[in-house]
Amino acid sequence: MEKKMRFGIKSKIIIGYLIVIVCLFIAFIVLNSQISSLQKERNFIIDHDIEVHDLTNRIEKHLLDMETGQRGYIITGEASYLEPYNSAASSWEKDYNALYQLLNNNPNQQEKLEKIKGSIQDWIEAAGEPTIALKKENNTKELQQFFEKDPGRQYMDDIRSQFTSFRNVEKKSTETRAKELDEKNQKIKIGLYGLLLFVTLISLAIAIVLSNSIVNTIKEVTQTIKRITASKGELKGRIKVRSNDEIKDLGIATNALLENIEERNWLQTNIAHAVTMYQGIASVDKLAEKFLFTVSEMTGASFGAFYVREENDKGDLFVKQAAFADRKGDAGRESFLIGEGLIGQAALEKRTLVINDVPDTYQFIASGLGDVKPKSIFIVPVLFEDEVIAVIELASLHEFTVLEQELISQVIETFGLTINGVIRRMEIARLLKESQAMTEELQAQSEELQTQSEELQMQSEELRMINEQLEERTKDAEEKSFELEAAKEDLEEKAHQLELNSQYKSEFLANMSHELRTPLNSILILSEMLEENAAKTLSEDEEEYARIIHSSGKDLLALINDILDLSKVESGKLDVLLAEMNMSELPDQIERNFSHVAEQKKVQLKINKAQDVPDIIHTDEKRFQQIVKNLLSNAFKFTESGSVTVSIQRVADHRLTTAMRTVDTDCWLEIAVADTGIGIPKEKHQLIFEAFQQADGATVRKYGGTGLGLSICSEFAKLLGGWISLSSEVGKGSTFTLYLPSLSNGLVDYEKVNFAYEEVAVSVEEAVEEAEITEIDHPVQPVEPSLQDDENVFQDKRVLIVDDDQRNIFALKTALAKQGMTIMTAHNGIECLEMMKNSEPFDLILMDIMMPQMDGYEAMQKIRGELKLVDLPIIALTAKAMKNDREKCLEAGASDYISKPLDLNQLFSVMRVWLVN
Repeated sequence: MEKKMRFGIKSKIIIGYLIVIVCLFIAFIVLNSQISSLQKERNFIIDHDIEVHDLTNRIEKHLLDMETGQRGYIITGEASYLEPYNSAASSWEKDYNALYQLLNNNPNQQEKLEKIKGSIQDWIEAAGEPTIALKKENNTKELQQFFEKDPGRQYMDDIRSQFTSFRNVEKKSTETRAKELDEKNQKIKIGLYGLLLFVTLISLAIAIVLSNSIVNTIKEVTQTIKRITASKGELKGRIKVRSNDEIKDLGIATNALLENIEERNWLQTNIAHAVTMYQGIASVDKLAEKFLFTVSEMTGASFGAFYVREENDKGDLFVKQAAFADRKGDAGRESFLIGEGLIGQAALEKRTLVINDVPDTYQFIASGLGDVKPKSIFIVPVLFEDEVIAVIELASLHEFTVLEQELISQVIETFGLTINGVIRRMEIARLLKESQAMTEELQAQSEELQTQSEELQMQSEELRMINEQLEERTKDAEEKSFELEAAKEDLEEKAHQLELNSQYKSEFLANMSHELRTPLNSILILSEMLEENAAKTLSEDEEEYARIIHSSGKDLLALINDILDLSKVESGKLDVLLAEMNMSELPDQIERNFSHVAEQKKVQLKINKAQDVPDIIHTDEKRFQQIVKNLLSNAFKFTESGSVTVSIQRVADHRLTTAMRTVDTDCWLEIAVADTGIGIPKEKHQLIFEAFQQADGATVRKYGGTGLGLSICSEFAKLLGGWISLSSEVGKGSTFTLYLPSLSNGLVDYEKVNFAYEEVAVSVEEAVEEAEITEIDHPVQPVEPSLQDDENVFQDKRVLIVDDDQRNIFALKTALAKQGMTIMTAHNGIECLEMMKNSEPFDLILMDIMMPQMDGYEAMQKIRGELKLVDLPIIALTAKAMKNDREKCLEAGASDYISKPLDLNQLFSVMRVWLVN
């Protein structure tokens, strides 16, 4: 069977990278081809169109020179005036031919050019040459008559008109080519994004396949090891790995280790059993029989003989004392001399013999059905004090394994002492019978034997203690395994509790947001209407009261948004969307957003951007802008006079710390916001970055704010892979510095990067309002209405307001009624459906989401499904402005989505779009 090809983890990763590189290479070739084509078209426009305009101007100049020279000569009579006339007369046809050749692909323009040529020639023949000839003849009378009619002027006007028409056509042609070039450029850009998306998807697919291939295999190995660990010492299980990589090597090595441990356990168990078997045996023949039986059972031997050394006149003789599977006493020879046969040779050389090629003449092993030839013979000498005192021969129907050979070898190591002890005891007994005179000698020998017996008992005790220690270690391992399992369950329970707490916190914040935004919606709408004072019924003080109410409501909305942002960051649910950001536009944006603030506070705004700052970086532009706006808002808030300076520069390589170099980034940026304000005490630098904290109570009373701004900025900076540092001195001002990497290769794991900075930025600020809270993101782009439609679009329109809060109903009904709309109201989804079934059709529905009995989601689904009103505009209004609320509303059937509190101008804009559409 053909061996399975090895496909290692390294090979998988390299092949994955090669596929991505090939995709990038193909994308590069396609993009380069498109850019080359675009360059050719651009060069054609530059070379061809500019040449056409240049030749046209030159022909027109030649005509002007001819006209000027003709008139100058006629007026003065000086021949020098004819030089430009003659030069132009000889040159204009050359330029004309060149221009005509350039327009060989445009017959219409060539036709116009031929008419221009005819007009020029007509002028020369009718006005140019005749007048010059009359002047040369000094025929003043005919010249005067000619200029009284002046037919040349009409020719010149026609030529100029023809040139203007010709030039306009060429200009339109140039604009058309430029537009086509722009369209092709746009297609190339879309194609580039498509290729990038394709390569990204390919890369993700390869990463998922490779990670699953590796992780799944490791999980299988881990599960097998856990099953073996939980089997309480049972080592029969083995790791099965299907992949042919390094994980398979790990599985094979682990299986080999398990097999080795299992073999060692088997070896130690059998050795202990063999040692305990010797006790209580007093004769060599009984010991030999017991030994052969035990060893044959352990090794699977089918035949055996036990020879013990005896001394006689011929020398040392090895005599058979016992046999296993003996057939009428013919299991081998009765005795061997040293060096005689394999038994004698093994005794002589003191080495073990293993014979697997058994000759045909060898003793057959008898069974009930016949005789069987053995496959392997194992002969081992038993030594005592480096002398052979016995030889054991075993035969088996299978070859003796290395483990079985090792077992017999280790048992034999102490077996010589046992045989010697038994022989000595037998000799003692024999001598006692022969002579009582040798009692003292026998007693001494008995004491020696007793000592040896004690040594054996001590060895046996040591083995027993070793076994007990092994059992205790096994029990300890089992107890630790149970403790680890209990700790794991405890950790899982705590993790589950933390997850529930986070879920309860998010739900609580969402519900509190809904409960706060619902009354706040009415406050903002009604205060804005009062502030406008359309009916002119309020005094200036009452208008100011309305402005204060509206401003306070917006401050409360900003606080709610900041708390929600802080909660999203802490729970890890704030999305970071990396994209390209144009740094070249940042100074203009800062100037636009804060120049009016600087003028109001009479503070100078300075913006410095270094030349080495890249035009494009990769980051989350929305979070970046929020950080910069927050820092600038703080700077202006706490600066009464002086200046606020924004410095944008690239962090030089020699300033990069070791931790910053570990981040995979194109470059590091340093954005510093310095002010000449009140400053912050050094002991407060760390405090103000915590939520709801400011420098001191006086700061809160004088400048206001919630103490959330810097905390949110710090968390946003960490999410973007950077941090904010602070340098400040009381009375002289503060400098907040944002360090940020360009994340072209993805987000940074901030916990793994040790940014060792000592001081953290501090400031007190009000939360900067986020435009995205009230941002309208239309799923469909309807046709823009005309100005006339804008004026009458609301008049007599039937609008249904569905809301369970009477304050919101009153505010919306009042505002919409002023626009000339007919308003109907319902307090929940059920009333809404009943009114739509029993009333005249509505032009638009304003649908609240959180309502009793039937919420807005279910009501919109029934309107689209049961009532089949697919085209009826439904604008969803909700105060629960949490993640994915917009998507849920649009999926339920909403045409558009606005979060509370509502901005009336925004609401009217969205309603106008859908009513006109």
